[in-house]
Amino acid sequence: MTDENKKHGPDEAVENNVAAEADGTVEAAIPAEPDPVDALRAENADLRDRYLRLAAEMDNLRRRTERDVKDAKSYSVAGFARDMLAVSDNLRRALDAIPAEAKETGDAGLTALAEGVEMTERSMLAALERHGVRKIEPMGEKFDPNFHQAMFEVPNAEIANNTVVQVVQAGFVIGERVLRPAMVGVSKGGPKASAGETSTAQA
Repeated sequence: MTDENKKHGPDEAVENNVAAEADGTVEAAIPAEPDPVDALRAENADLRDRYLRLAAEMDNLRRRTERDVKDAKSYSVAGFARDMLAVSDNLRRALDAIPAEAKETGDAGLTALAEGVEMTERSMLAALERHGVRKIEPMGEKFDPNFHQAMFEVPNAEIANNTVVQVVQAGFVIGERVLRPAMVGVSKGGPKASAGETSTAQA
């Protein structure tokens, strides 16, 4: 077998491949490297998205914290105020227990005592009001279950139905929350309140 015949065998194919690789003709087999600019752009977009999400979360947290601090300032005295309302109720009961005849007779000691109790009650209510506790004045208003608690019904055909006609115990609010609903008696049997009267009462 001559040398020319040997060149046409398998060894010739291997030699041809090696020669082609040396020439750079087999570039398709080598994976192309990613463009560094595209990689940086993708990383930049990802970081920007994370930054915007984090900024939004921090803004929400700041608003929530401000609201919580405001609520804490406004409603932190709620428990104390509720206890003080019981004291105020007792002062009012003491004043109501004094007979009208005794007030009219003008007994100096009794008159001074009644005036002292009244001044104490007014001072306590004024102190509570300085801390955001306000008294509800529901007399003549349309009954509102958010602020009033109906204790009984009073039949009256002349007054609009569900109108507060008697206050058994005063109600109080602190800020926009009900501290204690007003215990009231409401009218029954009268005409239904018009929409205008209802909106005026709620305002």
